[in-house]
Amino acid sequence: MPATTKTISAQNTFTDALELVGHFDLSISGTFVATVTVQRSFNGTDWFDVDTFTAPIETYGFDPSQCSYRAGVKTGAFTSGTVVVSLIDEPETNRSIRLA
Repeated sequence: MPATTKTISAQNTFTDALELVGHFDLSISGTFVATVTVQRSFNGTDWFDVDTFTAPIETYGFDPSQCSYRAGVKTGAFTSGTVVVSLIDEPETNRSIRLA
């Protein structure tokens, strides 16, 4: 299953982009004072904020569009500690739907 993980201990640091469609998992762990931002892009160049987190969490997302996601700490959003961020594609839960 495709995944990307990044250990972050500085600002302006993100996971590699992961192309997703359908369900995906998001894992944020560690001991940190920072704001983790999840972003998506339709062209791999322009990134748009989707959500933010300030504490560890295990959660999931769903996007019916095929686009790239990444997660990390933007400039000015890191104070201290270490954040471990993972995005994991869940292809076995994704089903194609044919639209007539």
